[in-house]
Amino acid sequence: MDDDRAKGIIEALLFICERPVPLERIKEVFEDKEISQIKQTILELRDEYEERNRGLRIVEVAGGWQLVTNPEYSEILKRFYQKIESERLGSASLETLAIIAYKQPVTRLDIESIRGVDVQGILKNLLEKGLITISGRKDTLGRPFVYRITRRFLEHFGLKSLEDLPKLEEFKDLTKE
Repeated sequence: MDDDRAKGIIEALLFICERPVPLERIKEVFEDKEISQIKQTILELRDEYEERNRGLRIVEVAGGWQLVTNPEYSEILKRFYQKIESERLGSASLETLAIIAYKQPVTRLDIESIRGVDVQGILKNLLEKGLITISGRKDTLGRPFVYRITRRFLEHFGLKSLEDLPKLEEFKDLTKE
C-alpha cells in the first residue's frame, strides 16, 4: 500500500472517531504495516496539516491519536457554534414541527388542540428560523393562518421530501416496545 493511501485511511479513521485512537487499533486495518511505520505515517500527516496551516490538526492525546480543530480558529468556531446552538430546537418546537409536517396544512388552533398548550411563541420562532411558512388562510370563522413546513425543514432534517418522514405506524410500534 502506498503512503498516500495509508494517510487517507488514517485520516478517515481519525475523522470518524470521537476519541483518541491508539496505534494498536489503527494497526488492525493495516495488514502490511508495523506500528512504527503507522506512527511515522501519522507524524508525516500531522506535519502536512501544520505546514499548510489547515483547519484541522492531528494530535497525540491520552495514548492515542485524534483529529482536532486548529486552535488558531477557535474564536471563529465559537461564534459559528453559538449560531448553531441558537438554531437548535427544543422538544416543544420539535413536537410542533411534527404536527405541522404530518397534518399540514394546519392552523394554530389545530396544533394547540393536539398539544394542549399555547404555541404562538413557538410558531413565531419556527417562522423566524424558516422551518415553517404561512401558506394562506383557512376558510372558516376568523380566517386563521394555515402553516406548512418549508424546504428549509427538509434540509434541516436531511429529508428529500415528506415521503421520507417515518410513517405514523412506526411510532405506534415503538411505543408498544
